[in-house]
Amino acid sequence: MTRPPENVTELPLEVRAEMAFKSAVEEVLIESARQGLPMYIWRDGQVIALPQKELEAEAARLLAE
Repeated sequence: MTRPPENVTELPLEVRAEMAFKSAVEEVLIESARQGLPMYIWRDGQVIALPQKELEAEAARLLAE
């Protein structure tokens, strides 16, 4: 998972907010894959359920970071 830089408190608020949002999405993705729950995303103008294999692959990539 993504780790914040050591100087995170010195960054502008909007940068810290974006970092927090991305971290939360990563956590939800990993937990959804772990529990076998679907995750819905916007892709090509439609809401779709991420295929379980794609969800698991992305979760594994995030955990390996």
